[in-house]
Amino acid sequence: MRTYAIGDIHGHLDLLKAAHALIAADRAATGDAGAPVVHVGDLVDRGPDSSGVIEYLLQGQAAGMPWVVLKGNHDQLFARFMGDPADRDPRLRADLAWLHPRIGGGATLASYGIHAPADRPLARVHAEASEAVPPGHIGFLRTLPTWFLRGDALFVHAGVRPGIDLREQVDDDLLWIRHEFLDDTRDHGALVVHGHTALSAPTHYGNRLNLDSGAAYGGPLTAVVIEGRDVWHLTEAGRVRLDPPQRAAAAE
Repeated sequence: MRTYAIGDIHGHLDLLKAAHALIAADRAATGDAGAPVVHVGDLVDRGPDSSGVIEYLLQGQAAGMPWVVLKGNHDQLFARFMGDPADRDPRLRADLAWLHPRIGGGATLASYGIHAPADRPLARVHAEASEAVPPGHIGFLRTLPTWFLRGDALFVHAGVRPGIDLREQVDDDLLWIRHEFLDDTRDHGALVVHGHTALSAPTHYGNRLNLDSGAAYGGPLTAVVIEGRDVWHLTEAGRVRLDPPQRAAAAE
C-alpha cells in the first residue's frame, strides 16, 4: 500500500509545487496514479505565500486530486485569530501570540495584503483581516482532520500521546506534543509520520518518521513515498531509501 507525504509547508507555495512535481515524477516512473498525498499540516505562517498555499490545496481537493490535508498547530492559530483575536491557544507560550515574529502570523496576513506590525491596534488588524481573508480559506482550515490512518502508517502533525489508543487521542497532543512523543522509543502500533519539530533532513526513527526539514527557516520541503513501513525520500535524482538507524547500520 503506497502513500505519498509532504512535510510542514509554512507558506512556501513554490516548494509545495516542487514537492508535487517530485511525486508526479515518481508516479510516472512506477505507474501509480492513485496513491494519496498526505500533507502533515502547518500550511501557513513564516513563509511568503500562505494564502497561495491554502488556495492551491483547496482547489486541488475540489478538482478531485487524491490529497489529504491535515491540520497543524499554526493552521489552528490562524483560524482562532480570525474567529477572535483574543482567543489564545492554551498550548502557546504566555509571552507569545500568533502575530509575534517567532510564530509568523504577520507573514500570513501579509500574503493577504495586510500590514500587521506589533505596534498596530489588534482590533484594526483583525477588522482588515476579516475583510481580506476569504471565508472559504478559514472554513477549510477549521474543518481539516487531525489524523489519517492508511495501512501501517498513521499521519499526524505533531505526534501522539504514547500508550493511548488512537480513538482516545486529543487534538492538543496531535497538534502540539513534543518530548513526551519524541523521546518515546516504543512501537505505536503503526509508523507515525509527522512534522512539527524541525530537523535538517527527514529522519526515520523506526517507530516514527519526521518530515519537517525546516522549510519555515529556509530549509527544503520534504516529500516521501511510504510502502508499508518502508520509506523513500523523493529527490531530483529519484528515490533515496530512508532507514532507521538499526537497519542502516546493519546494511553497512
